[in-house]
Amino acid sequence: MVKDSAKGLFDVVLVWKLDRFARNRYDSAHYKAILRKNGVKVVSAKETISEGPEDIILESMLEGYAEYYSAELSQKVTRGMTENALKARCNGGTMPLGYTVDKDKHYAIDPNTAPIVVEIFTRYADGDLIKDIIESFNSRGLKTTTGADFNKSSLHTLLKNRKYIGEYKYKDIIIPNGIPTIISEDVFEKVQKRMESNKRAPAKEKAKVSYLLSTKLFCGKCGAPMLGESGYGSKNVMYHYYKCANVKKHRSCGKKTVKKIT
Repeated sequence: MVKDSAKGLFDVVLVWKLDRFARNRYDSAHYKAILRKNGVKVVSAKETISEGPEDIILESMLEGYAEYYSAELSQKVTRGMTENALKARCNGGTMPLGYTVDKDKHYAIDPNTAPIVVEIFTRYADGDLIKDIIESFNSRGLKTTTGADFNKSSLHTLLKNRKYIGEYKYKDIIIPNGIPTIISEDVFEKVQKRMESNKRAPAKEKAKVSYLLSTKLFCGKCGAPMLGESGYGSKNVMYHYYKCANVKKHRSCGKKTVKKIT
Protein backbone atom coordinates (compact mmCIF):
# COMPACT_ATOMS: atom_id res chain seq x y z
CA MET A 1 0.00 0.00 0.00
CA VAL A 2 2.80 2.42 0.91
CA LYS A 3 4.61 1.59 -2.34
CA ASP A 4 1.39 2.08 -4.35
CA SER A 5 0.89 5.50 -2.82
CA ALA A 6 3.75 6.79 -4.98
CA LYS A 7 1.78 5.85 -8.11
CA GLY A 8 -1.01 8.34 -7.35
CA LEU A 9 -3.69 5.64 -7.30
CA PHE A 10 -5.43 7.03 -4.17
CA ASP A 11 -5.26 9.99 -1.83
CA VAL A 12 -6.80 8.57 1.38
CA VAL A 13 -6.09 5.52 3.56
CA LEU A 14 -9.20 4.81 5.64
CA VAL A 15 -8.75 2.79 8.85
CA TRP A 16 -11.27 1.78 11.51
CA LYS A 17 -9.00 3.13 14.26
CA LEU A 18 -5.39 4.35 14.24
CA ASP A 19 -4.22 1.20 16.00
CA ARG A 20 -5.23 -0.71 12.85
CA PHE A 21 -2.62 1.27 10.90
CA ALA A 22 0.32 0.56 13.22
CA ARG A 23 0.87 -0.77 16.73
CA ASN A 24 3.97 1.29 17.52
CA ARG A 25 4.74 4.99 17.22
CA TYR A 26 7.84 4.58 15.07
CA ASP A 27 6.05 2.63 12.32
CA SER A 28 3.11 5.00 12.45
CA ALA A 29 5.24 8.13 12.07
CA HIS A 30 7.52 6.54 9.48
CA TYR A 31 4.80 5.31 7.13
CA LYS A 32 2.57 8.35 7.59
CA ALA A 33 5.52 10.53 6.57
CA ILE A 34 5.95 8.51 3.37
CA LEU A 35 2.21 8.68 2.62
CA ARG A 36 2.14 12.41 3.36
CA LYS A 37 5.05 12.94 0.97
CA ASN A 38 3.04 11.07 -1.69
CA GLY A 39 -0.05 13.20 -1.06
CA VAL A 40 -1.97 10.54 0.87
CA LYS A 41 -3.76 11.16 4.17
CA VAL A 42 -4.58 8.57 6.87
CA VAL A 43 -8.16 8.96 8.14
CA SER A 44 -9.66 7.17 11.17
CA ALA A 45 -13.34 6.24 11.00
CA LYS A 46 -13.82 6.09 14.79
CA GLU A 47 -11.51 8.87 15.96
CA THR A 48 -12.13 12.49 14.99
CA ILE A 49 -8.80 14.17 14.36
CA SER A 50 -8.72 17.56 12.65
CA GLU A 51 -5.85 19.43 11.06
CA GLY A 52 -5.13 21.76 14.03
CA PRO A 53 -1.83 21.75 15.97
CA GLU A 54 -3.60 20.51 19.14
CA ASP A 55 -4.65 17.38 17.29
CA ILE A 56 -1.00 16.39 16.85
CA ILE A 57 -0.97 15.77 20.62
CA LEU A 58 -4.26 13.83 20.44
CA GLU A 59 -2.98 11.61 17.62
CA SER A 60 0.29 10.99 19.48
CA MET A 61 -1.66 9.96 22.59
CA LEU A 62 -3.83 7.55 20.61
CA GLU A 63 -0.79 6.00 18.97
CA GLY A 64 1.01 5.78 22.31
CA TYR A 65 -1.99 4.04 23.88
CA ALA A 66 -2.12 1.55 20.96
CA GLU A 67 1.56 0.70 21.50
CA TYR A 68 1.01 0.39 25.27
CA TYR A 69 -1.98 -1.91 24.74
CA SER A 70 0.00 -4.10 22.36
CA ALA A 71 2.95 -4.39 24.77
CA GLU A 72 0.67 -5.07 27.75
CA LEU A 73 -1.25 -7.72 25.81
CA SER A 74 2.02 -9.40 24.85
CA GLN A 75 3.08 -9.47 28.50
CA LYS A 76 -0.24 -10.98 29.57
CA VAL A 77 -0.06 -13.66 26.88
CA THR A 78 3.53 -14.52 27.81
CA ARG A 79 2.64 -14.63 31.50
CA GLY A 80 -0.36 -16.86 30.83
CA MET A 81 1.64 -19.27 28.68
CA THR A 82 4.42 -19.40 31.29
CA GLU A 83 1.86 -20.24 34.01
CA ASN A 84 0.47 -22.97 31.75
CA ALA A 85 3.97 -24.33 31.18
CA LEU A 86 4.74 -24.50 34.91
CA LYS A 87 1.66 -26.72 35.22
CA ALA A 88 2.70 -28.77 32.13
CA ARG A 89 -0.35 -27.62 30.20
CA CYS A 90 -0.55 -27.46 26.41
CA ASN A 91 0.22 -24.02 25.00
CA GLY A 92 -1.19 -24.71 21.55
CA GLY A 93 0.61 -25.60 18.35
CA THR A 94 0.50 -28.84 16.40
CA MET A 95 -0.43 -31.77 18.60
CA PRO A 96 2.14 -34.59 18.47
CA LEU A 97 0.81 -37.85 17.05
CA GLY A 98 -0.34 -40.10 19.88
CA TYR A 99 -1.57 -37.33 22.17
CA THR A 100 -4.72 -35.34 22.77
CA VAL A 101 -5.60 -32.65 25.34
CA ASP A 102 -8.04 -33.05 28.21
CA LYS A 103 -10.45 -30.41 29.52
CA ASP A 104 -7.71 -28.95 31.77
CA LYS A 105 -5.33 -28.56 28.81
CA HIS A 106 -3.08 -31.37 30.02
CA TYR A 107 -1.64 -33.86 27.54
CA ALA A 108 -3.37 -37.24 27.46
CA ILE A 109 -2.63 -40.38 25.47
CA ASP A 110 -4.81 -40.86 22.40
CA PRO A 111 -5.66 -44.59 22.32
CA ASN A 112 -6.29 -44.44 18.57
CA THR A 113 -2.95 -42.99 17.47
CA ALA A 114 -0.54 -43.90 20.28
CA PRO A 115 -0.10 -47.47 18.88
CA ILE A 116 1.13 -45.91 15.61
CA VAL A 117 3.86 -44.07 17.53
CA VAL A 118 4.84 -47.27 19.35
CA GLU A 119 5.06 -49.15 16.05
CA ILE A 120 7.25 -46.47 14.47
CA PHE A 121 9.73 -46.43 17.35
CA THR A 122 9.76 -50.22 17.71
CA ARG A 123 10.31 -50.90 14.01
CA TYR A 124 13.06 -48.31 13.69
CA ALA A 125 14.79 -49.52 16.87
CA ASP A 126 14.64 -53.08 15.48
CA GLY A 127 16.40 -52.04 12.26
CA ASP A 128 13.64 -51.20 9.76
CA LEU A 129 14.56 -48.55 7.19
CA ILE A 130 12.81 -45.18 7.29
CA LYS A 131 11.59 -45.59 3.70
CA ASP A 132 10.12 -49.02 4.47
CA ILE A 133 8.22 -47.67 7.47
CA ILE A 134 6.91 -44.76 5.37
CA GLU A 135 5.76 -47.06 2.56
CA SER A 136 4.10 -49.41 5.04
CA PHE A 137 2.17 -46.66 6.83
CA ASN A 138 1.09 -44.84 3.68
CA SER A 139 -0.07 -48.09 2.05
CA ARG A 140 -2.27 -48.69 5.10
CA GLY A 141 -3.78 -45.21 4.81
CA LEU A 142 -2.33 -43.98 8.10
CA LYS A 143 -1.83 -40.22 8.47
CA THR A 144 0.26 -37.78 10.48
CA THR A 145 -1.32 -35.54 13.10
CA THR A 146 -1.96 -32.92 10.37
CA GLY A 147 -3.75 -35.46 8.16
CA ALA A 148 -0.89 -35.72 5.66
CA ASP A 149 0.95 -38.79 4.36
CA PHE A 150 4.08 -39.82 6.22
CA ASN A 151 7.42 -38.70 4.79
CA LYS A 152 11.04 -38.66 5.87
CA SER A 153 10.75 -35.24 7.53
CA SER A 154 7.65 -36.05 9.58
CA LEU A 155 9.14 -39.37 10.72
CA HIS A 156 12.44 -37.79 11.77
CA THR A 157 10.58 -35.09 13.71
CA LEU A 158 8.47 -37.72 15.46
CA LEU A 159 11.46 -39.91 16.35
CA LYS A 160 13.26 -36.97 17.98
CA ASN A 161 10.30 -35.72 20.01
CA ARG A 162 11.12 -36.07 23.71
CA LYS A 163 7.46 -35.68 24.66
CA TYR A 164 7.12 -39.40 24.01
CA ILE A 165 9.31 -40.14 27.04
CA GLY A 166 7.26 -37.73 29.17
CA GLU A 167 9.39 -34.59 28.88
CA TYR A 168 7.44 -31.33 28.81
CA LYS A 169 9.29 -28.32 27.37
CA TYR A 170 8.30 -24.71 26.79
CA LYS A 171 11.16 -22.28 26.10
CA ASP A 172 13.55 -22.76 29.07
CA ILE A 173 10.96 -24.62 31.19
CA ILE A 174 11.57 -28.38 31.21
CA ILE A 175 9.48 -30.73 33.33
CA PRO A 176 10.49 -34.43 33.34
CA ASN A 177 7.49 -36.76 33.54
CA GLY A 178 5.17 -33.80 32.89
CA ILE A 179 3.44 -35.73 30.10
CA PRO A 180 2.17 -39.35 29.97
CA THR A 181 4.88 -41.50 28.39
CA ILE A 182 4.27 -43.52 25.23
CA ILE A 183 7.84 -44.76 24.63
CA SER A 184 10.30 -46.14 27.17
CA GLU A 185 13.59 -44.29 27.61
CA ASP A 186 15.55 -47.40 26.56
CA VAL A 187 13.77 -47.58 23.19
CA PHE A 188 14.01 -43.82 22.71
CA GLU A 189 17.78 -43.79 23.35
CA LYS A 190 18.28 -46.76 21.04
CA VAL A 191 16.47 -44.85 18.30
CA GLN A 192 18.56 -41.69 18.89
CA LYS A 193 21.82 -43.65 18.66
CA ARG A 194 20.76 -45.26 15.39
CA MET A 195 19.66 -41.92 13.93
CA GLU A 196 22.98 -40.34 14.89
CA SER A 197 24.85 -43.24 13.34
CA ASN A 198 22.87 -42.93 10.10
CA LYS A 199 23.44 -39.19 10.08
CA ARG A 200 27.19 -39.78 10.01
CA ALA A 201 26.87 -42.48 7.34
CA PRO A 202 23.66 -41.75 5.38
CA ALA A 203 24.41 -44.27 2.63
CA LYS A 204 24.07 -47.16 5.07
CA GLU A 205 20.47 -46.16 5.75
CA LYS A 206 19.55 -45.86 2.08
CA ALA A 207 20.14 -49.43 1.04
CA LYS A 208 20.48 -52.87 2.51
CA VAL A 209 23.80 -53.18 0.67
CA SER A 210 26.71 -52.25 2.95
CA TYR A 211 28.82 -49.34 1.68
CA LEU A 212 31.91 -49.81 3.83
CA LEU A 213 33.71 -46.76 2.43
CA SER A 214 30.97 -44.32 3.52
CA THR A 215 32.51 -41.63 5.79
CA LYS A 216 35.97 -42.75 4.59
CA LEU A 217 35.87 -41.94 0.86
CA PHE A 218 36.04 -38.32 -0.36
CA CYS A 219 35.82 -36.68 -3.78
CA GLY A 220 39.24 -36.04 -5.35
CA LYS A 221 37.94 -32.86 -7.03
CA CYS A 222 35.97 -30.98 -4.39
CA GLY A 223 36.62 -32.93 -1.17
CA ALA A 224 32.94 -33.70 -0.46
CA PRO A 225 31.98 -37.14 0.93
CA MET A 226 31.32 -39.93 -1.57
CA LEU A 227 27.91 -41.44 -0.79
CA GLY A 228 26.66 -44.92 -1.57
CA GLU A 229 24.14 -45.10 -4.40
CA SER A 230 22.43 -47.76 -6.48
CA GLY A 231 20.48 -47.85 -9.72
CA TYR A 232 19.27 -50.06 -12.55
CA GLY A 233 21.08 -50.23 -15.89
CA SER A 234 19.64 -50.69 -19.37
CA LYS A 235 19.31 -54.45 -18.88
CA ASN A 236 17.50 -54.01 -15.56
CA VAL A 237 20.66 -54.95 -13.65
CA MET A 238 21.27 -53.29 -10.28
CA TYR A 239 24.54 -51.39 -10.01
CA HIS A 240 26.14 -50.07 -6.82
CA TYR A 241 28.55 -47.16 -6.76
CA TYR A 242 29.80 -44.13 -4.83
CA LYS A 243 28.71 -40.64 -5.88
CA CYS A 244 30.06 -37.20 -4.87
CA ALA A 245 27.68 -35.45 -2.45
CA ASN A 246 27.97 -32.20 -4.44
CA VAL A 247 27.10 -33.96 -7.70
CA LYS A 248 24.15 -35.57 -5.96
CA LYS A 249 22.94 -32.11 -4.86
CA HIS A 250 23.42 -30.73 -8.40
CA ARG A 251 26.30 -28.51 -7.33
CA SER A 252 29.35 -27.73 -9.42
CA CYS A 253 31.61 -30.79 -9.48
CA GLY A 254 32.40 -32.97 -12.46
CA LYS A 255 33.40 -36.07 -10.51
CA LYS A 256 32.13 -39.29 -12.09
CA THR A 257 30.68 -42.12 -10.05
CA VAL A 258 33.02 -44.80 -8.70
CA LYS A 259 31.94 -48.43 -8.97
CA LYS A 260 31.53 -50.29 -5.70
CA ILE A 261 33.77 -53.34 -5.56
CA THR A 262 31.91 -56.33 -4.13
